[in-house]
Amino acid sequence: MSSTASAALSPLYPNVKLVPRPNTERGGADHGWLKTFHTFSFASYWDPRYMSFGNLRVINEDRVEPSEGFGTHAHREMEIFSYIVSGELEHKDSMGNLEILKRGDIQLTSAGTGIRHSEYNRNDKSVVHFLQIWAEPHTSGLPPKYFTRHFTDEEKTDKLVTVVAPVGSEGVKEEREGSGPAPVQSNVTLKSTILSPGKSVEHVFAAPASGETQRKGYVHVIQTGGYNTDAAKGNRIRVNGGLELSEGDGTYAWGAFGDKLEIENVGTTPAEVLVFDMD
Repeated sequence: MSSTASAALSPLYPNVKLVPRPNTERGGADHGWLKTFHTFSFASYWDPRYMSFGNLRVINEDRVEPSEGFGTHAHREMEIFSYIVSGELEHKDSMGNLEILKRGDIQLTSAGTGIRHSEYNRNDKSVVHFLQIWAEPHTSGLPPKYFTRHFTDEEKTDKLVTVVAPVGSEGVKEEREGSGPAPVQSNVTLKSTILSPGKSVEHVFAAPASGETQRKGYVHVIQTGGYNTDAAKGNRIRVNGGLELSEGDGTYAWGAFGDKLEIENVGTTPAEVLVFDMD
């Protein structure tokens, strides 16, 4: 994705470039048991314009029907994290981990040299809605690791909370469970907020780790109002005083260290939003 592709300057922060990724343009499919959206090329969806963004490789927004799921499969050399929106997701892997993840949970698997895992909705009544996110690690050949974190709605309400951050960052602990952001072996940070109508939060771009002058960001509005493949509707936000997004919409962003992304809820209902910052 190029910063010159339909880029728009922000009226509040003219150095920040934004390129929207509308809900209608995401890839994805309805498999019956699985309804999925793909921000980047994945599975049967392939578009050379949307292969990755910096070291961010996958943002899939998935809904899995009751008593269905992803069977055991392998991964290696990828940082894989799940952000649970609603329902229950069972994670089981070759490291001996077995856990039921619920609303507010973040589960991160650092696949390293290789793991096998399954993800299943054992609930026979409710759909599980979650985002699966992949980032490319900065170092290969690392041993596999598993982490879980929990963040309440109260913690995220009208605040931008860091839920995933690089190993070695302030407040990041390499503990299987605990407080603070989940540790990722990649130079990507994920923040989350639940914005009330009329409220706003700001994200300041971090200093690039690679020595480049520009930093990348991505903003995604979670589709909390239900599965919708048409034009985005429901919760509504405004980014940097200009670009408006609704559920399922996102935007790429480019800015230098110290530049800002301001996210304001201009709708009538709370909006759950993810903000990525990466090289």
